[in-house]
This record gives sequence, C-alpha cells and structure tokens, in this order.
Amino acid sequence: MPKLIRITTVPLSLKLLLAGQMKFMKEKGWEVVAVSSDGREVSQVVRNEGVRHEVIPFSRKITPFHDLICIWKLIQLFRREKPDIVHTHTPKAGLLGMIAANLSGVKIRIHTLAGIPAMAAEGKKKSLLESAEKWTYSNATEVWPNSQGLYKHILKEGLTTESKLKIMGKGSSNGVDLKHYNRKSLKENHLVAATMRIMPGEDDFIILAVGRLVKDKGIEELVSAFLDSKIVGMSKLVLLGSFEQDLDPLNPEVIKTIQDHPRIVQIDWSDHVAHYLALADVLVHPSHREGFPNVLLEAGAMQVPVICSDIIGNRDLVTQQKTGLIFPVKDASVLKEALEFAFVKREKMAQLAENLHLEVINNYRREFIHEQIYLNYQRLLKGLESAE
Repeated sequence: MPKLIRITTVPLSLKLLLAGQMKFMKEKGWEVVAVSSDGREVSQVVRNEGVRHEVIPFSRKITPFHDLICIWKLIQLFRREKPDIVHTHTPKAGLLGMIAANLSGVKIRIHTLAGIPAMAAEGKKKSLLESAEKWTYSNATEVWPNSQGLYKHILKEGLTTESKLKIMGKGSSNGVDLKHYNRKSLKENHLVAATMRIMPGEDDFIILAVGRLVKDKGIEELVSAFLDSKIVGMSKLVLLGSFEQDLDPLNPEVIKTIQDHPRIVQIDWSDHVAHYLALADVLVHPSHREGFPNVLLEAGAMQVPVICSDIIGNRDLVTQQKTGLIFPVKDASVLKEALEFAFVKREKMAQLAENLHLEVINNYRREFIHEQIYLNYQRLLKGLESAE
C-alpha cells in the first residue's frame, strides 16, 4: 500500500482547498496522512476525509527560528512514516515540507503551486519571497502550477526548469464539486440564514466577494468602486471573509467603512458559500494575485456572473466579454464602471455566466482533477520502480 503525506500550512486549507482529495486517494487503496498546524478544522478534516492528521506548528509569517524547528519536526515525521510521496500545498508548507522531505530522502516530492506571494510584494520582501519560491522548487522533484499563467510566469522568471513542471488537466488544484455547487442541491434553512444575514431589500442588486479581507485581495479598490458607483443606493456589497490584520492589513478607514456603512455587509465566514452565491447578482474577485481561483469556478458552477481583475489565474478561466468582465488590477474606476454595467446589462451578464458555466462543467469537474492527480502519482511511482 503506497503512503502519501499531504501538507498545508493551516488545517483550513486541508478542509477547503483539498476537499475530497485525501478521501479519494484512500479509496484507491493508499494510506494517507494529512499534516498542518493545529486548529478547529482538524477534527472536520479527519472526519470528512477519513485520514489520520499530524500537527506541525507552522506559522504563515516569516519566522526563521520557528521554521527550523518545524523542519526538524517534519524530518522526524518523515523518517517515522517513510512516505512514498510527500505533496505540499500553500507557500510555507511547501518551503519547509520540500526541504525536510529532501533531507529525509523521500524520493517523490511534489509541490502544488496555487499562487506566488512575491507577485504582490515589493522591495526586499519581494526578493526574499522569490528566494523562498526557488528554494521550494529546487527541493521538489516536481512542481504542479495550477494554471497556465503560473506555468508561464515560473519559466519567464527562471524560478525552475520546465522539466519539473506539470499541470493537471487545464488547471485548478482541486476542481469544483458540481454536486455541492448546484442550485438544485441548496438547503432551504441555509438559504434563509444567508438571506437573514444579508437582509436585502426587495430590489437590491447583490454584489458578492468571497475571500480573506486583506489588501492583496483587492478589497480596498472594491469598497472604493462600490461607494463611488451610481448604484450604491440600489445595491448591497456582501464581503464573505474575515479580517486578517496581522498579515497584509487593510487601511483602518476602510475597515471602519466596511463596519459602519449601511450598504456593506461583512460576514466572517460560512461553510455555505453556495447559498450566498445563489443570492448574488454578481461575484466580484478583485485580487492582486492568484493561482487559479476556486471562487470563480464556484461562481461558474452556480451560473453567477463574474467580474475579476486582469491577473494570472483569473485570466486562465475568464475571457473578457465572453465568460465575464475583466478590469485592470487595482483600478477602482474601471471596476466601478464594470459594476454599473453589470447592474444595467442583466441579460448580457446572464449570457456570460452561462458561457462560464459550460466551461466549468466541461473542464473542471472535481472528479476529473482527482483522477488526474492519482494517475500522475502512479506515473511517478512507476518511474521510480523502473529507475531502481
């Protein structure tokens, strides 16, 4: 029985970004161990995926001494477990996991790349983050960028060699669960609860954004665009995500506006994203950097029109005026115009949403991505056997 260790920095990533993957591999006859820092989602991961979980106290911040302790703990874990494959996801888990797996003699070391933090950084921090990416890739045997845009960016920046790179299907780390993100499968009680939290007026145009409330998710531009738009009195901006003021904080004035403005609703988080999408007239994803955004897949599955920033990842799925609207990254004035266009041109937006829906169901089903990952695991194991 092959043994696989999957690692993310925090358990929320195991729960959301890799949902169903570990269970799928276990059903294929693999022994799977999940690894992350501790957190309330650990018990949910163990229950949902049916796998064992080990705690490594990762920090998402830059903490050199603490990171060395984590590498040592990982080495001890790998020597004890003797995995056939170590597969990491998220930046810190990727860096420390790949270094430790290499030092431990693990033959197959995979890092899935879902975004490069250095792309949104500047100055010394950018240089440091780029160095961390290179360290991660150099210690991996394969790097799996989750979009064509990331693949091209890695080669352009010389971060690793093309021989190490592999994309699953047309992209995405985990695809989208079309059974879950489906209007026919919505639960009425969750739909009522979401409606009560938004409290929309009868004719309110609902603008939804899903994700962490930090600067590089484009929240400041979105709030500015919404408040400056002609539709602010006829709309509600719903921000589904938590403030993270220890990492990439929002301007305090923006936070106060979000908390005080009667037309803005902030909801810390919900496991029922599909129900909020069902209530939305448009999904806005104004991020400054992405790998391949799951929320756009989810909106596509739910036939919700999308407006997104012109960045790698977003462009890999959304085509301007074909499957959605795209605006220049950080440009609040063009985003304002896109919001107003979506409000007026409802039929046009519905057609774009239908086009995106077809793209998603044809190319990004979760079962297909899981099967691609499994087949590539098998390829790597066979390659190892033939080399020996």
